[in-house]
Amino acid sequence: MAAATSVERFGLSPLIRFTLLTLYLAFVLPLPLLAPAALRGWMSAGLVLGLLLVLGLLSEQVETDTEGIRVLYPAWIRWLFRRGWCLAWSDIRALVPVGTSQGGTVYYVKAANRKHQLLPQRIERFDQFLTLLQERGAVNTQGIGRLTPPWTYQLLAVLAVFMVVAELVTTLAVTQGWISLPAGFPGV
Repeated sequence: MAAATSVERFGLSPLIRFTLLTLYLAFVLPLPLLAPAALRGWMSAGLVLGLLLVLGLLSEQVETDTEGIRVLYPAWIRWLFRRGWCLAWSDIRALVPVGTSQGGTVYYVKAANRKHQLLPQRIERFDQFLTLLQERGAVNTQGIGRLTPPWTYQLLAVLAVFMVVAELVTTLAVTQGWISLPAGFPGV
């Protein structure tokens, strides 16, 4: 009987997922309300479809076990645009840093076949993931950190929540007649 292999799963950081979902809602929630009456149904359907696509993008999973590392998406979205990648621990040769235009650094996992895969830096328990990568992949992970500091996502989350609340309060005020819109407004 084969020994069971322990699989470690790392999803996208909950802070990042919440922030990006809230930003999406903050930007698109008003669109069906602002659209002409004839387009509101289409805009609402587009909002829901867009939300499903964003949820799909934010459902990336990183799995590690004794064999290697896998980055994948659930089957319900994988067929559409992202298939993921996998590498055996023995195939990992190095981590290659690349500067970004915003002044940050992303890292690529260099494989024996000379292919490079983007190291996931926005996952939960990132420090634990780096420890596994160093131990099993035999690469130095010292000095590697998250792509952006948590405070940036915390600030964005607060601003996005304020935007959603302001939009909901404005919608309530308009529907209750507390605020009247100009006669030429598209949604009137």
